[in-house]
Amino acid sequence: MSKSPITSPLSEADKASVGAVLQATLVDLIDLSLSAKQAHWNVVGKNFRSVHLQLDELVTTARTYTDEVAERASALGISPNGKAKTVAESSGVPEFPENWLKEEDVVAAVVVALAKLIERLRARIDETDKSDLVTQDLLIEITKQLEQAHWMWQAQQS
Repeated sequence: MSKSPITSPLSEADKASVGAVLQATLVDLIDLSLSAKQAHWNVVGKNFRSVHLQLDELVTTARTYTDEVAERASALGISPNGKAKTVAESSGVPEFPENWLKEEDVVAAVVVALAKLIERLRARIDETDKSDLVTQDLLIEITKQLEQAHWMWQAQQS
């Protein structure tokens, strides 16, 4: 079924632009949750436990907002696509290193990933300023939470 069974309150042009924003946000959040889980399994070092637990918090945040973004898309009649192939092909989150990583390397990689995602989200906030304030509000909420996480990860680098 290609035509949406869900009607949208948005014009077709706004629906298309908001749909692109939501889809891009969806894949970025899925990738963030997967990267944080990868790090969670592979972090080592003297501060292993605290970083390990903080990664779980980041995964929870990313997964919570993944669902909210996908449901927002669905509510607008936009079919969300969170398939692995789609995420791999279109995520803007930097690729996370493989293998065992010292906690300071994990922290550095998370800081870079969050900074990139926040940059992308802030651009999307601007993109939705005229087309859909409800979606913009969701993006602002996500950005707020990720900026707080970014601060907490950065604080470990001093």
